[in-house]
Amino acid sequence: MQLEHWGIDYFDLFLIHFPVSLQYVDPSHRYPAEWYGDDGKVHMERVPMHETWQAMEELVDEGLVRNIGLSNCQGSLILDVLQYAKYEPQVLQIELHPYLTQEALIDLCKLWGIAVTAYSSFGPQSYLELGMGKTTPSLLQHDTIGAIASAHGRTPAQVLLRWATQRRIAVIPKSNDHGRLVSNLRCDDFNLTEEELAAISSLNMNYRLNNPVNIEPRLSIFA
Repeated sequence: MQLEHWGIDYFDLFLIHFPVSLQYVDPSHRYPAEWYGDDGKVHMERVPMHETWQAMEELVDEGLVRNIGLSNCQGSLILDVLQYAKYEPQVLQIELHPYLTQEALIDLCKLWGIAVTAYSSFGPQSYLELGMGKTTPSLLQHDTIGAIASAHGRTPAQVLLRWATQRRIAVIPKSNDHGRLVSNLRCDDFNLTEEELAAISSLNMNYRLNNPVNIEPRLSIFA
């Protein structure tokens, strides 16, 4: 069904968005299914990760997907998948910005040859439209980021993206503004110094914005 919507024959990459199993919702009833049932509650399903991963592998065997991966998973779950995977995860997509640096998780992925994709590269700015992150200082206006941007003649957004891409982490920023889209693409034609990279990383405070525990307390996957 998803392939038909996009008008393509296969996906280059297909991810398990969250390591959470919810009750199946037929697309003819509601699509996308979202988190909540018709009663406004979250309905969990007792399906272990290995069954979900096997279903992902079947998509590869059927030619519907070229690569499969994980998102929002921690190290213990990644290691678990690696124990039984016929096709190992190629990508881990995670929330990653200077307020949530996740160095140990990135190091683990590098050791296993798993590419890392960062979402929410601008931190709280990415969640303002959802009514979140309003009380946290904006990374785009942070003095440290601003000083580094001025030193390189770049925008704060470009510096935040380069902090990731210079360490071989993919980024997927989004914007409705054409000028910002063009500017974001120019995040890999300059280099930050090691001191600048360290200064940006030092802003870490393990501040996570995308956490399903805010939707349902039983979904505390980052506990």
